[in-house]
Amino acid sequence: MNLAFTAEEQQFRQDIRAWVRGNLPSEISYKVHNALHLTREDMQRWARILGKKGWLGHGWPAAFGGPGWNAVQKHLFEEECALAGAPRVVPFGPVMVAPVIMAFGTAEQQRRFLPGIASGDVWWSQGYSEPDSGSDLASVKTKAARVGDKYIVNGQKTWTTLGQYGDWIFCLVRTSSDGKPQTGISFLLIDMKSPGITVRPIIMLDGGHEINEVFFDNVEVPHENLIGEENKGWTYAKHLLSHERTNIADVNRAKRELERLKRIAKAEGVYDDTRFRDEIAKLEVDVVALEMMVLRVLSAEKTGKNALDIAGLLKIRGSEIQQRYTELMMLAAGPFAIPLVREAMEAGWQGDQFATGQAGLAASASACAPLAGSYFNMRKTTIYGGSNEVQRNIVAQTLLG
Repeated sequence: MNLAFTAEEQQFRQDIRAWVRGNLPSEISYKVHNALHLTREDMQRWARILGKKGWLGHGWPAAFGGPGWNAVQKHLFEEECALAGAPRVVPFGPVMVAPVIMAFGTAEQQRRFLPGIASGDVWWSQGYSEPDSGSDLASVKTKAARVGDKYIVNGQKTWTTLGQYGDWIFCLVRTSSDGKPQTGISFLLIDMKSPGITVRPIIMLDGGHEINEVFFDNVEVPHENLIGEENKGWTYAKHLLSHERTNIADVNRAKRELERLKRIAKAEGVYDDTRFRDEIAKLEVDVVALEMMVLRVLSAEKTGKNALDIAGLLKIRGSEIQQRYTELMMLAAGPFAIPLVREAMEAGWQGDQFATGQAGLAASASACAPLAGSYFNMRKTTIYGGSNEVQRNIVAQTLLG
């Protein structure tokens, strides 16, 4: 196993770095580096820039209009985007539903849906979780009854990330109650402008509107929007989740946020505290270890070997690291981490009143204002995508039998 990058891969990195720096809008990278709120326009603007280059679906094979990069090239692209301050690609379209459409959709479905995803023009949402079906997706209750050439959908989805922006949503729905729960699930693509769909915001502790409830009341969905076979949706859902193997670790963002943590600690005067710097050092060791784990998976994929089945470990370590760096940032900022009035910040307030007679405090307040909100937001990472408790059980069963 060779974890060193080849000369060709290093040149690929340099080419990607130059392109990203030349095309990423500075006002967007500023927001990302300072954890400020990204609007739909910000996220979709970057998506369309990537789409025009043919890189929004950077993991797609060339046969479907992607660049056809290998696993290492995809990793280097994601790393350079993260370090430059690019928004993370909203994954629901290009990373999640697109591979399912490629693998199980009809040729007509591929022609119909993939171009809008590749260009960044169509925003997709995910309809998996329900009030009583989170980690146990086999228990979904949203029903789709076949009536002639359409389905009538009734039920509720929850924790729908950025669903308020969605043009389309892919959903796991129950089409049969016979046999095992997994055998009665189907995979539907639903136009979110359809009559009977209601999106209700869930406002978070920091006042942000990131997640939603989505209600379906006698929503009519054409049968042609069914992916694959009826009652085979569980298979397609597992295929979708397999595309998060290394992405769920989010190691590239962790590397960027580690550098931000150091900047905040230095600005706040706590970097010289030996015990605090020890905590940063321990975190950095864990980030490097996580990166090595990701590179082991990439090395196996590049050489044609079976990729290491450690998605659960990547998820556990990646989510815990995200929680730790947001906690350390908040501790470093002290009182400046507490206040966050989003409307004031977006109207131009950047802590200016703290600058009177104290050079640097305005910049400090600006950098620290969102930190408490980020800390609370990251509490979710050990729950979504399969809770870490469930992941530990899976890892134990895999290793111990």
